[in-house]
Amino acid sequence: KRKEKSEAHLYTFLKVARPEDLHQQIGKTEHFDLVDHEKVKSFRIQKQTSFQAFKDQIAQEWGVPRECQRFWLWAKRQNSTYRPSRPLQPAEEALSVVQIKDAASNQGKPQTAFLNLLLEVNYDANKVPRPPPAIGKGDIILFFKLYDPVAETLSYLGHLLVNSSSRMMDVQAQVCQMAGYGINEDILMYEEIKFEPSVMCEAVDKKNTLRVCQLEDGDIICIQRNTEGLHPTPTYPTVPDFLEYIRNRQVVHFRKLEKPKDEDVVLELSKQHTYDQICEKLAKELGVMDPTCLRLTMHNVYSHMPKPAPFKFQSVGCLSDMLMSDILYYEILDLPLPELEQLKTLKVAFHNSKTELVSEHSIRLPKESCVEDVLRQLEQKLKEAPPPGENKDGEADNKAPAAAPVITGELRMLEVCYHRIYKVFQPQEKIESIDDQYWTLRIEEIPAEEKKLAATDRVINVYHFTQDPNHTTVVHNFGEPFFLRVSQNETLAEVKTRIQNKLQVPQDLFSKWKFAFCSLGRPEYLEESDIVSSKFAQSRKDWGGQWEHYLGLDHDDKFVKRPASNQNNRFNYEKPVKIWN
Repeated sequence: KRKEKSEAHLYTFLKVARPEDLHQQIGKTEHFDLVDHEKVKSFRIQKQTSFQAFKDQIAQEWGVPRECQRFWLWAKRQNSTYRPSRPLQPAEEALSVVQIKDAASNQGKPQTAFLNLLLEVNYDANKVPRPPPAIGKGDIILFFKLYDPVAETLSYLGHLLVNSSSRMMDVQAQVCQMAGYGINEDILMYEEIKFEPSVMCEAVDKKNTLRVCQLEDGDIICIQRNTEGLHPTPTYPTVPDFLEYIRNRQVVHFRKLEKPKDEDVVLELSKQHTYDQICEKLAKELGVMDPTCLRLTMHNVYSHMPKPAPFKFQSVGCLSDMLMSDILYYEILDLPLPELEQLKTLKVAFHNSKTELVSEHSIRLPKESCVEDVLRQLEQKLKEAPPPGENKDGEADNKAPAAAPVITGELRMLEVCYHRIYKVFQPQEKIESIDDQYWTLRIEEIPAEEKKLAATDRVINVYHFTQDPNHTTVVHNFGEPFFLRVSQNETLAEVKTRIQNKLQVPQDLFSKWKFAFCSLGRPEYLEESDIVSSKFAQSRKDWGGQWEHYLGLDHDDKFVKRPASNQNNRFNYEKPVKIWN
């Protein structure tokens, strides 16, 4: 290897495509242009080797005599296609390989470490190589592909030298013979022009001359049988239809939104498929009667999870606008998406007086509804909840949740995030702007003591927290936050008793709790005789006061769990682990 590296400057590489490569690749791995040069035979040749010596090597390796070989140079066209442009002349074949390579580069060919060549081989009736026909004035080389609309396959037929003054109908019999058709077969001809950024494949008028059709060396003609009157009609009846399909086909992996890691349905679609076409094909695969009952969500390539917001009904033009990768997520809705989008769905959690989670509910209302309507519907849902130990049909069910307590007072809805209360919603507040994707919406009964506040009473925030052992100024909140009424002269000892009764914490655990006034995350620990209300003198007296001021309950979190997301796993991300050196 060391020797090869030291002598690398003495060698160059020639990549030679031959008819066998075109037959093997076209219609299988390649559909556009003629060949992938990365998959053809590469020769490592000393730069000063004569091209005639290289032809001898080809004859020995592939069994094609020197006199039966004709090599063509390739050229990249302005439309980004890569086609054979002209044959090597006898004078050029007398040069060394590096001279041919350098000359090709000077003629505008791409500067690469390789010289790409096409070996033209012509065979007689017995498949024996024969000398290539002479290229006369005005002769051009054309390459032919065959498309079968019924089988939806594309294959390589071969090449022909045709004079540019000829008409395509003059060579039709020869082309039909190459395809195995009768010489009078009614065939259609198309010129494959380009495929980037979009497919261009135009019909060729067989009555016009090649010169009028602007055909030149290296052009590709695709032929097919006329499908007019064919039943059933092929999916892609013409060459342009098929090439458009090949150019835009896309395999999409659909996953259920609630199971974003599990593979579910795989469909081959077109990047040009509309939103409706995608839903129709997916609905057919899933056995869903109404495609509008499907809702799709884009994949986030950074989190490898669904994006927060799903696609709105018919909000995207085509599949290519919906993909960041080859993954989409779907939901099967209980009503058509256009109807659902006229409604607002909120996921709310109902908590009891001990701040414990009782049940979770999805509340669906018209967008113009108010928070008061949400509370009223939840109260109705709680009344309709089955008795303990029974399912909705009244049958015994050991797994059925306990029935919710009877609601006797007024309800309120809170906005909770990271175990802190950030907002109390007003009953007349519109629900359209409420976001339940990032925040938890908690509904609870307003305690009677908070409804009858004296002039000197105030309602404070109470949060659970632990201190970071390595950073005494850093606190971590956990558990369920709540509000608490405190009187003007109420001591910490009195407040502690009410908190213990509210949360029903056993004495052996509660005795280990410490209490602190927290402002901007900094705890100031309180003594039993401290007046709690005085610490909140700068806060408002209404619900919550200033959100950054709260009474902190410092104790161990005995029930550390990964947070269970109620947002269909859209934001259920694990926090990164810090590694300190």
